[in-house]
Amino acid sequence: MKRLYKITFLVLAMTMFFASCVKDLDTVPIDPNDLTPDKVYANKAGYNHVLAKLYAGLSTSGQQGAAGNPDISGIDEGFGEYLRGYWYHQELTTDEAVIGWNDQTIKNFHYQNWGSGDVFIQAMYYRIFFQITQCNEFIRESTEAKLDERGITGADRTEIGFYRAEARFLRALSYYHALDMFGNVPFVTEDDGVGKFFPAQIKRADLYLYVEKELLAIEGLLKPARTNEYGRADQAAAWTLLAKLYLNAKVYTGIDNTEFYTKCITFCNKVIGAGYTLESTYQNLFLADNQNNTNENIFTVNFDGLRTRTWGGTTFIIHSAVGGSMTPADYGVAGGWGGTRTTSALVEKFPDFVADRGWASKKPHPKGGYPTLYVPGSYQDPSWKPENTTTVLKSVGSDGKFEGYLNFPANTELKFCTTPDWSNDYGDDGTASGKLVHPGSNVSVAEAGFYKINVNMNDLTYVMTKTTWGLIGSATPGGWDSDQPMTYNPTTGEWEITVDLTAGEVKFRANGEWTINYGDNGGDGILEADGANIPIPSAGTYNVYMKLGAPDYTYRIEMFIAPMWDHRAMFWTDGQNLDINDISVFNDGYAISKWKNVTSTGVAGSDGTYTDTDFPMFRLADVYLMYAEAVLRGGSGGDAGTALDLVNKVRIRGFGNDERAKIKASEMTLDFILDERARELYWECHRRTDLIRYGKFSTGTYLWPWKGGVKNGATVAETYNLFPLPSSDVSANPNLKQNLGY
Repeated sequence: MKRLYKITFLVLAMTMFFASCVKDLDTVPIDPNDLTPDKVYANKAGYNHVLAKLYAGLSTSGQQGAAGNPDISGIDEGFGEYLRGYWYHQELTTDEAVIGWNDQTIKNFHYQNWGSGDVFIQAMYYRIFFQITQCNEFIRESTEAKLDERGITGADRTEIGFYRAEARFLRALSYYHALDMFGNVPFVTEDDGVGKFFPAQIKRADLYLYVEKELLAIEGLLKPARTNEYGRADQAAAWTLLAKLYLNAKVYTGIDNTEFYTKCITFCNKVIGAGYTLESTYQNLFLADNQNNTNENIFTVNFDGLRTRTWGGTTFIIHSAVGGSMTPADYGVAGGWGGTRTTSALVEKFPDFVADRGWASKKPHPKGGYPTLYVPGSYQDPSWKPENTTTVLKSVGSDGKFEGYLNFPANTELKFCTTPDWSNDYGDDGTASGKLVHPGSNVSVAEAGFYKINVNMNDLTYVMTKTTWGLIGSATPGGWDSDQPMTYNPTTGEWEITVDLTAGEVKFRANGEWTINYGDNGGDGILEADGANIPIPSAGTYNVYMKLGAPDYTYRIEMFIAPMWDHRAMFWTDGQNLDINDISVFNDGYAISKWKNVTSTGVAGSDGTYTDTDFPMFRLADVYLMYAEAVLRGGSGGDAGTALDLVNKVRIRGFGNDERAKIKASEMTLDFILDERARELYWECHRRTDLIRYGKFSTGTYLWPWKGGVKNGATVAETYNLFPLPSSDVSANPNLKQNLGY
């Protein structure tokens, strides 16, 4: 099975450490009446089960499947799941995501207009501290003294030592989230007693030091990189979190010191040297079997449609992104929730993105049913067959005027018949002047070629014009000044060309002149003489086909080879508007097709409601980009050449393993790295932290649609670089001081 350990919900005597959590959003401890700690922790299996609950704290919302016995109350259980709340805070507040729902204050995230009573912020805050409390309890119960009391020795004791280090990592991770999002927060460790009391508030800079100290302390206590069970923390997970901590240290401490970036590089180097490699296909990182990507994934939050059910996590991420003209089955779900999209600001980070990649012109549907004039002759095989319906002319106007194109060898002779037999045949009057009589002489064609034939049966005249064809227009290499020659394919009866086109327009014309030319008036794949220019939506290499013969004349234009393009630009554009006029309307803003509950082989996940797709909280590409940024910010222990190589590895993979995606050293700037992080990591809970580190989150230096509640974006106060402590907690705990501005 996909999951390497079963998530078992055991009852623990865990009393929340802060008395304030008894109001709108109460933290619900696991029932203390069922089992005592001594029973729960009697052996290694018990410790393993509780450890599973700690990991499940990131992925599930309670103790009874998707809903029914929540860990925190006062909010819909799905909204209260850890990863879903984290996603709201890290993505909806940025240029990467909007949500169309009207649930309470949900839209205030993107407007950057929240307050201390916001129910979603409260849910995230209490979820973080519920997780910390559980970790504290596990750590208390796994001391050497406790293991001695319970007689646990040997290999079991060694394994529980690893469990304890993992619990400390999970606590450090949640304290890191508190540090990043809330700053100055209540602080309790395993050294504080169990029971109700008012925890002291720790300053942000001091919490930074605590998280750093904890991660350094457990570095040697965790299992070596890539040796633990899938989804469990190892040394590489701690290294990655340390690298993130140091990269953002200036924000957390208020100190500008290049030593932070040196430390970031140190721990990036440890991860890079641990044997991880980039997954060859970017999309595979976000599919239902992404547990196979252990070559790149460093630490994941695991989900299973049958065993880890939740209305949060990737169930939320995938379902909420499906709406409009999207087909839910393509994403492995039974239905979409039509909520989340992105802004034009993210789309514009992909300058080569075109919505019409793989574009083809509309498939023609000739009307037919026109009166027919048959053209038997020596060129046919077998020859002189008036009943042959492939060598005919048609009267589109049903007015006795017939037209068509036929390909002749040299010295062809032919006649025209109004019926598919010889009873009504017409030939030349003997003057070779274009006049017909019945039965007349054979019409002679001396030169081989593709001929346009017009016959007027009203006045018994005919005209034959030899043609060669070309493609012309602003989209072609020659513009409107010269034709791109087409080649006739006698097998298909089509004129063909493979040509590099740019966004623009084209037409077909004969003999390098405008006397005979075709366009498309209806955009329906049917050609008309002197018709409208045919639009080409984007640059690429195209196969172009034109079929003349008997009317209706048709054409096909198909993108054959797209230019180098970024495969990470996973936008659904059909029926979607790039610009957002109304956040509530799903069709405003491109949808994101990055996450799917479908495997890399196209098989749907195990359940159509709850997803199998794991969430890669830490992965190698992020580490590569952190390394490059730390080098650019002046850190030691790395070099610009290695940084460029790592960035280019990310880009080459992102462009479908196309070496042309490489950038030059002069292009690798800090702003480029920020944009590259958006291209690589969007919708993976990094963006808010990145924008704050760059000074572009609340300021006017970077605006995106609906930032500040204004369509074109507006500056907001730096207050919003931190979320407020819940007003209920501040009111209940006299030790807490609210964040500035709230």
